[in-house]
Amino acid sequence: MSLYGMMRTGVSGMNAQANRLSAVADNIANSSTTGYKRSSTEFSSLIIPTAGGNYTSGGVTTTVRTSISQQGDLRYTTSGSDLAINGSGFFVVKNASGSPVLTRAGSFVPDSQGRLINAAGYQLMGYSYANGVPSAAANGFGGLVPVTISQQELTAVPSTSGVFTANLPEDATIVGASAVPPTQPASSNAAGAVYSAKSSLLTYDSLGGEVLLDVYYTKTGDNTWEVAIYNQADAAPDVSFPYGGDGRIGLQTLTFDPTNGKLTTTPLDVTVTIPGTPAIPGPPPIPAKPDQDIVIDLSKMTQLDTSYTVIDAKANGNAPSGIAGVQISEDGTVYAQYENGTFKPIFRIPLADVQSPDQLTVLPGNVFVPNGESGSVQMGFANEGGRGKVVAGALESSNVDIAQELTDMIESQRSYTANSKVFQTGADLMDILVNLKR
Repeated sequence: MSLYGMMRTGVSGMNAQANRLSAVADNIANSSTTGYKRSSTEFSSLIIPTAGGNYTSGGVTTTVRTSISQQGDLRYTTSGSDLAINGSGFFVVKNASGSPVLTRAGSFVPDSQGRLINAAGYQLMGYSYANGVPSAAANGFGGLVPVTISQQELTAVPSTSGVFTANLPEDATIVGASAVPPTQPASSNAAGAVYSAKSSLLTYDSLGGEVLLDVYYTKTGDNTWEVAIYNQADAAPDVSFPYGGDGRIGLQTLTFDPTNGKLTTTPLDVTVTIPGTPAIPGPPPIPAKPDQDIVIDLSKMTQLDTSYTVIDAKANGNAPSGIAGVQISEDGTVYAQYENGTFKPIFRIPLADVQSPDQLTVLPGNVFVPNGESGSVQMGFANEGGRGKVVAGALESSNVDIAQELTDMIESQRSYTANSKVFQTGADLMDILVNLKR
C-alpha cells in the first residue's frame, strides 16, 4: 500500500462529499423556487487493479443527477396567468437571445408589451390563432410566437354562424304560401304581411355594428312552415313592412314529422346574406364592405302542441370591445375575455417533451435544453400523447424534501470528516517515514 495512494483516496472521498454537500446546498436554497428540480450526487467506486499482493487504493467518482421527471406539488394562487403542468411536459419559453428552452416554472405575468414573462425573465411561447386553428410542429420549435395579451386594442368579430331553436305551435292557423313576399312594393303595409310568429336575433357586421335580424315564421301548410329573415334596419318606421333594399335576406322551408314533431327538412339551416356596400371615393375614401353570410342552425326546431316558445337563440361575433382578462383551459388554449362578456381563442400553449427528461441539460433560470442523452424535442398539446394538462391559477412547487436534504447533509459532513481523518493519518505516517532517517 502506498501512503501517497492512501492520502489521494482520502482527498477523493472529501471531494466527493463536497460535491454532495454542494448539491444539498443548492436544493435547500431553492426549496421555495417554483418548478425547481432536485439535484442529487451518485457515487461510483474507482478501483485500481492490485498486483503482487500489494493493495492499491483507488477512490470514488461522482455523477450529478437532476430529478426533472419527478412532479412537484401544485400550489394554487389567485393569478389566472400562473400556470402549472399536472403530468409530463414542459412549457417552451424564450430567453433574451431568442433561443427556445424548456421550463416547468410557470409564474407568468404580463410585461409592458403584454407578453407573459416568468420570474426568471423568460417569455412564454405558443401558437397563434391568427391564421386559424393551430397545429404543433411535432419535431421542432417552428411556428412558435410569444404569447401576447394586449389590453389596449379593440377587436370586433363579425357574425358567421348562429343557432335558433324554438317550438312552433302545431295548432297554428295555416296562413298560405308567400304570406311574407321576398320583396315589398311601395304599397305594402303591416296589414298586408301575415305571419304566425316573429322573433329577432342580434348579430354583428365586420366592423362590430349591431345587425338585428327579424325572423318570421309562417305556417303555409300541414306540418310545413316558412322561415323568412329580414334586416330590421331596412324596416319601415312603426309598421316594419315594407322592408327596404332587396327585402328578404334569408328563406327556408321547414317540414315536420307529424308523429314526433321533429324536422324532416334537409338542410337544417338557413343562410342569411347581409348585402355589402360599395366603395365611396374620397377624400377620405370609404372602402367597400363585402356581403356577409351568416349560417343559422335550425336543426333543433320542433312542432309540438304548445305555444310558440324560443328555447335558444344566439350568434357568434361581438361588438368592438377591449380585452378585460384571459382564461386558460386545461388543453392550453388562451381565451381573451372581452368587456362585453364574449370569449375568443387567441393562442394555444404547447407542451414539449423528450424521451429522457432526467438527462436534460440544466441551465440558470430553472430552464432545460435537450442534448444527445435526453433525445430530441417532440411538440404537442396538453392531454395528448401522454402529456399532462395545463392548470391555470397554480404553480408547481419544487420537489425538494427539506428533511431528506438535512439528513444527507449530516451524512456528508460525517463522511467528509472520516475521509479527512484518512488523509491526516496518511500525512502522519508520511512524517514518520521521513523522520526515520534522522
